[in-house]
Amino acid sequence: MKSILALLQFCTSLPLGSPVDFEHFARRSYLYPLAGYVIGGIAAGITYWIASPVVGAAVALAVVLILSGCNHFDGLLDFGDGLMAHGSREKRVAAMTDRTTGAGAVAAGLIVTLLAFAGLQSTACLPAAILAAEVCAKVAMSCLTTLGVPFREGIHSYLHGFARPWYLIPATLLALPLFLLPLPRASIALALAATVVIVALMLSLSRRLFGGVNGDVVGATNEITRAGILLLLALV
Repeated sequence: MKSILALLQFCTSLPLGSPVDFEHFARRSYLYPLAGYVIGGIAAGITYWIASPVVGAAVALAVVLILSGCNHFDGLLDFGDGLMAHGSREKRVAAMTDRTTGAGAVAAGLIVTLLAFAGLQSTACLPAAILAAEVCAKVAMSCLTTLGVPFREGIHSYLHGFARPWYLIPATLLALPLFLLPLPRASIALALAATVVIVALMLSLSRRLFGGVNGDVVGATNEITRAGILLLLALV
C-alpha cells in the first residue's frame, strides 16, 4: 500500500496525507497503470453525467490535467521545445531543460490537446475512452521508465535505476481489466498495440535527438499516448 500511495502522491494532486518515501514507488514503477485507473476513473465518473460530447470531452481532459498537477503536460511542453530546437544535440537538450517556454512548447501543447479533444468527443463511449486512454498512457510511462536509458541525472534516472526488464510484464497485465470496459475488445487490443508503437517511436526519437530519455520525455509520452489512443478509439 505504501508503494501505491507513493505512486499517487507522485502522479496526482490528490490530498493523500503525509508524504510517503518515494523509494516505495521507485522500486515498483510497474504500478504506473494504477494511477491511470484512478485519474481516468475520476474523469470518467464526472463525464458520465454530461450529455454533451463536446462539453464532456473538455471536462474530461481538464480533470485529467488537474488531477495530474499538469506535471506530464509540463514535460510535453519541454519536449516540444527540444524537438523544435535547431542545431546540435547539446542545443536540443539545453532547449528542453531550460526554464523558458518557447514556440515549440506552445505548438506541442496545442497540437496534442486539440487531437485528444477531437478524438475524445468523437468516441462512442466517452467515459470508457478516457479511462482506457489514461491507463494506456501510464503503461507507456512504465515502459519508458524501464527501457529509456537516461542521458542525465534526475527523477527518471532514479526510477530507471530500480527498474528491471520484467517490469514490462506486470505493467501490461495491469492493463488487461480494460477489456471489461464497454468498448469492443478489438479496439482495446489495438489501443494496447498502439501504446507499444508510441513507446518505440518515442524511444527512437529521444535517443536520436537527445541521446536518451529524461523525465520530460516520459511525461511527453504520457500526453502523446493519451491523445493517440483517443484518436484511435474514435476512428475504429
